[in-house]
Amino acid sequence: MKLSKQQQGYQSELTQFLSTLKQQNPNLEASQREGRARLWDQQALDLDTQDRLNASRVRQKPYVYQNT
Repeated sequence: MKLSKQQQGYQSELTQFLSTLKQQNPNLEASQREGRARLWDQQALDLDTQDRLNASRVRQKPYVYQNT
């Protein structure tokens, strides 16, 4: 069974919007990669820094709203 829309080169409205957006702003994907790298792809900390950060953490009380 052949679908007629696939043979005609059908594109949804979303696909058309994305393709025109990429044509209007060709460096869009590069700027998205930069933003992702800035927020998520951070360098791993060395073991000494990890130990120092873990030692400096203040432990939270089991029940935060208890005053005594």
